[in-house]
Amino acid sequence: MMEVPVLWRLMLLAVLPLINASVDNSTSTPANETSSNETPTSPRPVRSPQNYYSLYSNRLRQPYYRDDSGQDPCFPNPCGSNTQCYVASGRPVCSCLPGYYGDPTNYCQRGECADSNDCPGSRTCRDYRCVDVCAGQCGLNAECYARNHIPVCTCPARYTGDPLVSCRQRDPEELCHPSPCGANTQCKVVNDRPVCTCLPGYFGSPLQGCRHECDSDLDCGPSQACSNFKCTSPCSTGACAPNANCEVRNHRAICSCPPGYFGDPFVSCSAECVVHEDCPYNKPMCSASRCVNPCQGQCGQNADCNVRDRTRAICSCPKDMTGDPFVYCRPFEKRDLCEPNPCGINTKCQPGYDQSGKERPVCSCLPGYVGNALSGCQRGECQSDSECRSDQNCINYECKPVCANQCGVDAICNARNHVAVCTCPPGFSGNALNRCYRDTSSSRNAYSRSRYYY
Repeated sequence: MMEVPVLWRLMLLAVLPLINASVDNSTSTPANETSSNETPTSPRPVRSPQNYYSLYSNRLRQPYYRDDSGQDPCFPNPCGSNTQCYVASGRPVCSCLPGYYGDPTNYCQRGECADSNDCPGSRTCRDYRCVDVCAGQCGLNAECYARNHIPVCTCPARYTGDPLVSCRQRDPEELCHPSPCGANTQCKVVNDRPVCTCLPGYFGSPLQGCRHECDSDLDCGPSQACSNFKCTSPCSTGACAPNANCEVRNHRAICSCPPGYFGDPFVSCSAECVVHEDCPYNKPMCSASRCVNPCQGQCGQNADCNVRDRTRAICSCPKDMTGDPFVYCRPFEKRDLCEPNPCGINTKCQPGYDQSGKERPVCSCLPGYVGNALSGCQRGECQSDSECRSDQNCINYECKPVCANQCGVDAICNARNHVAVCTCPPGFSGNALNRCYRDTSSSRNAYSRSRYYY
């Protein structure tokens, strides 16, 4: 629509020579033409290019007419400046030249624009004036934005409708009707925007569509089962008793009572005992809710086990056996009489026999020690005579007088370097080691005094 004035000009320029020739022929009188009714007139003035423009424009719109008297109603031009005249029903009609506007009977002034390119981007050329491009272009309640002389109509935020006709306030729920979401979804309006979510029990992309998490157990892992189209643990649905163990095998719950508990694992599991008194004689101890024998696995091979206070295991080897009762008991051997050593310290143990002939360990002090071999021996006073005085001897690791019980009756004992020297006293004779006798003669006395016994 905005290019019409330009096309008009181009078409007018193209046909201008033809129209000029036609005008000259119609306005001039031929040489051989005579009319008794025609009055002489003055020569017609030469039309200016502007008048030609007006005339030629009219001729394109309307055929050339004359009134009943044969005169051109548009000559002389009854219109104002910058106008054009054409004949309609034998009357002159005035209009402004293309590109002009105003009162054609008086004066037409040049317009602001020939096309929209002559106006700012937010305005358009209408009737040769730059007017608001959005004026009267959009519908009720619509917003208009000018873009390169073109009105762009839109409905404002929270409004909907045809912006060229009318915009109305939008119900937020309309964003979800029709739903922009996929199958098995729900649409909710949040902050004026539709938000898609999968329905309960469905998962996937809400925009493309949601599906069930599972349709059978095969859609779930080995430790899960398909329940209400969801993969869940079979043990989480109360398949077993509250205090029972639950294990998933091949998508199924396997129930069992814990160790030490008894009963139906699908109903209830109860403990075997709570206190020791709940247990029988052969299993007197309550451990981890089970009745157990405290001797079980506590003693070694061939060992005896006795229970005390229901909870303590006492391990021992039988009377005819020996060894470590926590490891192994074996029959007695002769060497076992002294292992472990039943004697005291500083002693030695040797297998022997008692008065009844039974094998028994025999304890004795170590060499150089004295005392009670059963309780313990102490180191002796001496080991040799040199450790005693010269008038003493080392006997049984004790320093004792060398003359003790060494000489005979009525004999005299003198100690010399740990040796007892026995002599009969003067007036006596005999064997000083056995007995000395009183002499009856002086010669014998002299002789007896000269003999010594060691």
